[in-house]
Amino acid sequence: MNIGIGLPATIPGVTPAQVLQWAENAEKGPFSSVSALDRLVYPNLDPLITLAAVAAVTQRVRLLTSVLVAPLRRPGVLAKQALTLDSFSNGRLSLGLGVGGRKDDFFAAPATFEHRGRDMDRLMSVFESTWKGQSIRDGVNPIGPRPTQPEGPELLIGGFSDAAINRVGRWANGYLGTGPNCDLVASFYKKSQESWEKSGRSGKPRLVGAVYYVLGAENAERGAAYITDYYGFMGEAVKNRVQDMVTTPDRVKELISRFTEIGMDELHFWPCVPDLDQISLLEEAIK
Repeated sequence: MNIGIGLPATIPGVTPAQVLQWAENAEKGPFSSVSALDRLVYPNLDPLITLAAVAAVTQRVRLLTSVLVAPLRRPGVLAKQALTLDSFSNGRLSLGLGVGGRKDDFFAAPATFEHRGRDMDRLMSVFESTWKGQSIRDGVNPIGPRPTQPEGPELLIGGFSDAAINRVGRWANGYLGTGPNCDLVASFYKKSQESWEKSGRSGKPRLVGAVYYVLGAENAERGAAYITDYYGFMGEAVKNRVQDMVTTPDRVKELISRFTEIGMDELHFWPCVPDLDQISLLEEAIK
């Protein structure tokens, strides 16, 4: 199983210079990918622009949005941006996509929260046509540039709903399951495989996972403060998010072992503090 690492671009106060240095250090390590989270109404850096900057200072690691709240964006414009990032990164882009669950993000966009599932389906259809070099509407030329990757940027669907699973089988290349609950991720991956087979597709979908981590006892409180702030809208339930943080090397090893057993292809560790030593501490933990 490959190991990816998140960028600290969602942590309040982080600077672009810190993010780029983080990416350069990750490039030198054992990590297969770097990933960026998405929010609109939060002091984070935009994931697509962040990954474009990261593409310029890296050559090896893949670039993953995990996950991009896709219905906040117009389908044709997002397709153009994705193909441009795909081109600048020489085909290293993977798009992890989800419908989102924060109404304030949709109010700010603006986009329609109640119709986000419908809008997601429309976006996936646009991607399918665009990746093939086809027009999305009669009388309209195709959106370019042409994909660097033969079949277009990889698409991964995140979420724990039947609608998300159906999108995996119909349009995507794989499923992105978040959180350390191995049994839950495994059950939804099984459903995604069933959806894949019902769509008559050969092979199997990729499985990518992601968990939050902070290593070093002195950093646990800072990590908890970030998670509490980021998921503050959940009320008392935010405590579960804090408890889900991976805080020890033994826990890192345990999750790698458990997710390997269910056939996961890649596991991402999202940082909860932006200190560069978090990269080296994770490197040591995964040895």
